[in-house]
Formats: sequence, structure tokens, C-alpha cells
Amino acid sequence: MVLLSLVATHSNVDLETVARLSVGAPQVPSAALAGDRSVSGAVVLATCNRFEIYAEAPSEEDVEAARSAIVATISEYSGIPEQSVSSSFETHTGQDVAEHLFAVGAGLDSAVIGEREIAGQVRRALIEAQGSGAASGGLVRLFQAASRTAKDVGAQTALGSRGRSIVSVALELAGDLSEDPEWSAKTVVLFGTGAYAGATMAALRDKGCTDVSVFSSSGRADAFVATRGGTALAAADLPGAMGRADVVIGCSGSDARIDAADIERVREGSDRPLVIIDLALSHDFDPAVANLDDVELITLESVRVAAPEEQADALAQASDLVREAARSFEEQQATRAMNAAIVALRRHTQTVLDAEMERVRAQHGCTAAAEEVEFALRRMVRQLLHVPTVRARELAAEGRQDEYTAALEALYGIDVMPAPSAAPAAPAAPAAAHGGHTHPEGAVCPVDHERPAQSA
Repeated sequence: MVLLSLVATHSNVDLETVARLSVGAPQVPSAALAGDRSVSGAVVLATCNRFEIYAEAPSEEDVEAARSAIVATISEYSGIPEQSVSSSFETHTGQDVAEHLFAVGAGLDSAVIGEREIAGQVRRALIEAQGSGAASGGLVRLFQAASRTAKDVGAQTALGSRGRSIVSVALELAGDLSEDPEWSAKTVVLFGTGAYAGATMAALRDKGCTDVSVFSSSGRADAFVATRGGTALAAADLPGAMGRADVVIGCSGSDARIDAADIERVREGSDRPLVIIDLALSHDFDPAVANLDDVELITLESVRVAAPEEQADALAQASDLVREAARSFEEQQATRAMNAAIVALRRHTQTVLDAEMERVRAQHGCTAAAEEVEFALRRMVRQLLHVPTVRARELAAEGRQDEYTAALEALYGIDVMPAPSAAPAAPAAPAAAHGGHTHPEGAVCPVDHERPAQSA
């Protein structure tokens, strides 16, 4: 199996394009699997500033077909032409897949370096893919390794102690723009009930802000405030709450964007300055609200520009941890892939050995001499397989497993197939339960494989 990823982030495309590509994101993994045999697993990571698809293909030869299938699926859901979709993504393969995801999960590829929310989003992306049946074994291992790496970076570097996040930087900006930086005196209206809304509520609580009203166009505000605090707003109450607010925060990304005329209407007669924080990738507010009197607009781009640069030594240490984790993961993947070759070689030699022992038993029966021959042959096979097995591990670590499998095919005619998924072991045959072999006639010949039988 081969891993690949398609990456569109704030680093290589504008946020508006990321938002358009993300339309239908939850359906992409299952649709890609159902539509093309070249995709054997898929996980989507969609956040406020990135849209990434991690996939598994059956072989290297299937990678391009898998990429094309994913691009076609995204084009179908987003309405963007396939050529434009394709040009919007960077494609990663090999160790680059793990290195990028591990960096993302550790917050090293975020608008705010070392942000905390992204690690949770990586975990949720895997959970959602597992829930829909789209996550393959390789992708489960990849995302679990990413989560472990994020924890290591948080525990072993200064980035973990800074507590920076997109939400925290946005709130700091809002405090700087307000006449009164004290959050305990502010009235806040929050749009949305998703992950970022939850993080925002927690950040507001940490700053001492208690007057928070929550609106959800999907009707989930009551359930949201029941566990997080705040007051749920009905649609009829929203204009009045907006008119009284000091800060309005958008985290919903709904299709119903609030335009400048709406803000101007609900703020009519108010002389209180208003700060609008728009953290939705697809924008909850028309950018034109920034042109209104007494209104300041903070966007994801504002956060990116304002985010402090982290200390070079902490970032370098975190990057080293990510690279080492990615290298280790890739070695483990190569070793797993080589297991199929090792199993094939052992199966081949076992078949030859079994055939030879059948001839011995046919000639000599179940005698001490036959047992001595079998013990000697099995010991010889173990010795002969030791070096090829060790060499397989070494070549896997060097990324040269293809040379090994090609040699097996050339020398022995062994066609190495991918290792099958783990399945319940088949019940042992009655003879095996007694440590013996079944003759063609059905008689059992007990044999001790560890030491030779004593001569008569």
C-alpha cells in the first residue's frame, strides 16, 4: 500500500479557494472509495485555513489514478473544474506525507505557529473517517502517529507552553482595538456551535468574559450553551443582541453571510464601537463591514499577519522531532511492506520442505530416521532464511524493498502479493494440535521440531 496526500492551505492558495474546495468535504472520502478501485482509503482534514486529503493506493502504479479520482470527486462536489482543482493542490508521497501531516498536527504549519486546536482537528478527522468506513489501516497508523508526534512536540519544546492559537491571537487583537481592553466588561455575540466556537467560548471564559450570547442557524445553540455556558439566541433576538454587542465573533461558516447593510441597520443609533472577528473560512461577514464607521474587522488573514514569530530554537527543535518521527514512520511502513516478501519466501521454502518430507515418509514411513531427516532439514531451512530475512529488514530501512522483491521473482519465481489484512486464525488441524503431520492416508506421525528423536 502507498500513501499520498493532496494539500491546499493558506501557504499555497488563498483562503477563498480553500473554502470553495472544501464544499462537500465530509462526503469526499466515501465517494472517492466508491468511485475508484485505485483508492483504498481516504481521510479529509478540513479546517479554517486548509483542505487536505490523505489517501492510500494499492501500489505505486495506482498513485496517479488515485489522485485523479480524488480530484474528480472534489470537482463534482465543489463545482470547480477538474483542472483548477488539480492545480490548487500540492501532492505529497513517500515520507513527505507523514512529515507534512506531523508538522500540521504539531501546529508548525499553522497561521499561528504552535496552535493547539489543530491537534484535535487531526484526531477528529481520523474518527470521522473511521466512522464512515473510509480509513484504511495505513491511514489509521499515519494519523495516530501524527497525534503522538503532536504530544511529543508539546511536551518537549517551548511551543507547547505558549498556548497560542488562532482564537487567542484574534482575541488579543480585539482587545487592542477596543477602547476598554478588559474582557469582563464586554458583551459578546458568537455565531456557530462547532469546534472553533467551542475553543472561542473557552478562551473568552479564560479572559473573564461572561456575557456571551450564542446564535446558531441550525438550532444547536441551546445544546451548545448547556455544556459551555452563555445564552442561546433565537433569530428574533439576534438584531437586539447585535446592537448591544461590543464584540461579534463568527465561527459558523454558514451560507447566510451578514452584509454591511445588516450591521449598519442593527447598529443604528448606537455610538458604541464594534469589533467583528470573522474566523469562518467561508466568511460569516461581508468584508465591506470594515468600511463602516466605528467597526473594526479581524479576519484569519489579520491573525496570520499579527501572529508572533516563535523563537527560532523552539521551532527548530520541534521541526527536528517531526522529521525524526516521519522517518521512523516511513521505516515502519517499509518494514510492513517487506513482511509480504518475507512471508512469501518462507511459504516457498516450506512448500519445498513439505514436498520433500512426503517423499521421505513414503519411502521410510514414520520412523526415527524420518524424524531425524525432518529435524535436520528444518534446522537447515531456518539457517538459510536468517540472512535473507535480516537483509530484507535492512533494505526496507533503505527504501530498497523493490530490489528485494524483484530478486525473489527472478531467482525463485515468487510473486510477492501485498500482505492481507489481519483475520481470525483458522482452526488448527487435529494433527497440528498434536505437533505432528498428516500422511496422505490420514495417519499422524508425531514429530518434535525442537530436538531430534532418540534413536531406537
